[in-house]
Amino acid sequence: MTEPLLLAGRSAPSRVLFGPHETNLGAGRALSPRHVAYYARRAAGGAGVVVVEGASVHPSDHPYERAPLAADCGPGWAAVGDACRPHGTLVLAGLTHTGGQGSSAWTQAPPWGPSRVPDVVTREVPVPLDGGRIAELTAGFAGAAATAVAAGLDGVEVDAGPRSLLRQFLSGLTNHRDDGHGTDRARLLREVLAAVRTAQGPDRLLALRLSVDESAPWAGLTPKGSAALVGVLAPLVDLLTLVRGSALDVAAYRPTAHRTPTFHVELLAAAGGTPVVAQGSVVEAAHAEELLDAGFAAVEMTRAQIADAGFVATVRAGRRPRPCLLCNQACQVLDTRNPPVSCVVDPRSGHELTEPDTDVPVPGGGRRVVVAGAGPAGLEAARVLALRGHDVEVVAPAVGGLLPLVAAAPGRERFGSFADWLVAECTRLGVAFTPGRVEDADVVATGGRAAVPVVPGAVPAADVLAGRELPPGPVLVHDPVGGPVGVGVAELLAAAGRTVTLATPDDLVGARLGPTGDLVEANRRLAVAGVRRVTAVVLTGWAGGRAVLEHRWSGERTEVTCAVVVDAGHRLPGRVLPDEGRERFAGDVVAPRTVLDAVLEGRRAALAVAAAVPA
Repeated sequence: MTEPLLLAGRSAPSRVLFGPHETNLGAGRALSPRHVAYYARRAAGGAGVVVVEGASVHPSDHPYERAPLAADCGPGWAAVGDACRPHGTLVLAGLTHTGGQGSSAWTQAPPWGPSRVPDVVTREVPVPLDGGRIAELTAGFAGAAATAVAAGLDGVEVDAGPRSLLRQFLSGLTNHRDDGHGTDRARLLREVLAAVRTAQGPDRLLALRLSVDESAPWAGLTPKGSAALVGVLAPLVDLLTLVRGSALDVAAYRPTAHRTPTFHVELLAAAGGTPVVAQGSVVEAAHAEELLDAGFAAVEMTRAQIADAGFVATVRAGRRPRPCLLCNQACQVLDTRNPPVSCVVDPRSGHELTEPDTDVPVPGGGRRVVVAGAGPAGLEAARVLALRGHDVEVVAPAVGGLLPLVAAAPGRERFGSFADWLVAECTRLGVAFTPGRVEDADVVATGGRAAVPVVPGAVPAADVLAGRELPPGPVLVHDPVGGPVGVGVAELLAAAGRTVTLATPDDLVGARLGPTGDLVEANRRLAVAGVRRVTAVVLTGWAGGRAVLEHRWSGERTEVTCAVVVDAGHRLPGRVLPDEGRERFAGDVVAPRTVLDAVLEGRRAALAVAAAVPA
């Protein structure tokens, strides 16, 4: 994994790729200084190849607000290349057109597609490309490649992945044409690759991102059927990344920890001598080495390097990198809020120009500092203070805070790994842990508290995750939040053989899971587990083994038999904060929110205390 990789006469310093992904870091449709800092940080951390966020090759494609446009990216590509070059990292421009998977919201024109097949996500009907528009598209890819080469980049990656127009031409799901681009569905992609190769010249790297499994075996691309396709396309490129997914299975491309990824090792032989990249949930060094041993030339570890920008360098140093949680909570940003890319375990990701580097030791400190609380906020505060040379003591009744409880839910086990990493780093830096409680500490991160139950006698979800034994009989999980907790508790109880009903005031279960990509998957898992889902209802009472649910819109009342109600609602702040010194409080003691908020506030509290403590 840490060995160099030779590609088309160019040497990458490692076999680890930082793949293309939406960032929302742009200035309009151009790359910004935030992009430059973001990619440069990964290059400095040992990434062998960086593929810059995919840029639309034609103005007809504007899939999200700050989606880069290749025509506007020349200066930004040059700046990214200049910033990454000193580290030896190869930089490729991602080139794409999302076609029917795009949106007309910004273009105010119908999306392009191979045929008049409504997209299953947007529900929009695309305009089929005629010969003139196919020529425009091909010229757009070629022109974008020429711009990237003129900017000094090492080459380009052509996108035929899950959200691409080129994948839509390859697939029987979306390509119903009866002309030459329908009878030979790979024709357009071959034409694009040939045009790009000519435009960028023979001395630059040409990579291809190719979806080989659309999760639609009745008509779509399948691994078995893709062997011939790989055999035709692989000789045309210098690097081939095999991916999964389509509009029918968006989560297959960047699956959460709920899904076991597949890498289609069986297609390696079809690629001949072309180096092939393994992609999809590779976040552990040991897993990467297994894939390399299986015959892949490189591994794409995008989320691993969002979580730890210095992933490769950390592995080279013999230390454990900061773990990716595979949660998609902050790194997947195709969201109506348009947030910038970030990471639960490293909130500096995507904010390199505004958040200070807390991973590098800073001389100074030397004073004893006490941190109250050992959840993610307290542990992160302790880690940062120790890196600044302070003698840190963490006082808490238990270590990990709510992280071990979060990790008890199905598919959330990696949150426990984050707790372990924080404790290990604090221990390595000499932080002392003392059982007990303290109210007056330099940093206060003592957590939140349970809210008043929605109905008397309801059991907090945290108690269930902690292993509290419930009375026998059916369970009603009341979830007014719509996040992962209610779904996780329902899954946990169903797996234990309980009859479970999940009730929510939202119009669908897990409403807040949409941005993570787990909304559809969560509802599928609940259905398979036999969990009854009741939506758009408010829990108004529970007595005599029967809970009363009132429909939000009609007022109709429904009774559900249950021996116990589990409350998956919001928690409350841990205490009332003083008027002065609020900057030293962090996490749920301020307001119960996410792990990302706890980590970020822990860092900021530590920096505030360190700035106030004389050396």
